[in-house]
Amino acid sequence: MSHHIAEITHRLVSSPGGRIHLVEQGTGPLVLLVHGFPESWYSWRHQLPVLAAAGYRAVAIDVRGYGRSSKPAATDAYRMLDLVEDNVSVVHALGEESAVVIGHDWGAAIAANSALLRPEVFRAVGLLSVPYAPRGGPRPSDVFARMSGDEEFYISYFQEPGRAEAEIEPDVRGWLAGFYAALSADTMPAPGAPAPHFVSSAGTLRDRFPLGRLPAWLSESDLDVYAGEFERTGVTGALNRYRNIDRDWEDLAALDGAPITQPSLFIGGSLDASTTWLADAIKAYPVTLPGLVASHLLDGCGHWIQQERPAEVNRLLTDWLAVLPV
Repeated sequence: MSHHIAEITHRLVSSPGGRIHLVEQGTGPLVLLVHGFPESWYSWRHQLPVLAAAGYRAVAIDVRGYGRSSKPAATDAYRMLDLVEDNVSVVHALGEESAVVIGHDWGAAIAANSALLRPEVFRAVGLLSVPYAPRGGPRPSDVFARMSGDEEFYISYFQEPGRAEAEIEPDVRGWLAGFYAALSADTMPAPGAPAPHFVSSAGTLRDRFPLGRLPAWLSESDLDVYAGEFERTGVTGALNRYRNIDRDWEDLAALDGAPITQPSLFIGGSLDASTTWLADAIKAYPVTLPGLVASHLLDGCGHWIQQERPAEVNRLLTDWLAVLPV
């Protein structure tokens, strides 16, 4: 069928933070795809043609701060409320009133909050890799500080402006290769090895990255695409998402414990720390995701789920989309 599907097109649309770059393919009901850290619209390259062939208008964005989208200078311009409004602006700029939103990693959190805050726009939500856990509990920065022990959790490490940039930006391509490998099923550190999500005293994240081998899902040319974007833009815009976790906690206080009631889907990897750390969140889905249509844990899969297992993820996405009410 693919020869009947239009090629992907790139567009820039207005948003509250400036402009959002998007890539679209196909016609039909709108499916909005939101990437995570440290990626871009390109993370959905395997999904765009398949969703288009299945009869959907598949649209993958560069999240604010990434790629060709605007990168506001202020750190607090990357709070969750702003990113949700970016998603709404994309839907409306495309001439649509509603969409299904699907996110991976930070994109999953952005998708979940889009569904919570703007249910009249986002009629269903798909979450990849990072489970939905309602807002609640202590201030996030305090939680992450306590979980680190003698080491520093990567989200805490990312908080100080300039600190992670000093590690990443001298060799963006090498850093990305190591980060992707550290969280991929076929290249991640062996069980019992020092966890790549933590930084030792006076160390860097890169100290624990695997060396010398790209994961099977990532070609040299794929890595060139990702590295080329971050070499051009820097990584501050991407890191600023992490620097708003406490602001989000304050902004979203009214949503404490709130369930997502729209039809939902979760797909995670069994080897992904996101699913093991948040196993209790998955168990709570009957309460927190009462509209859950299906939940899948892909055996032997790491964090980059739609790239590690594209055929399987594509089948699960299209099966789910097919049963949603129009």
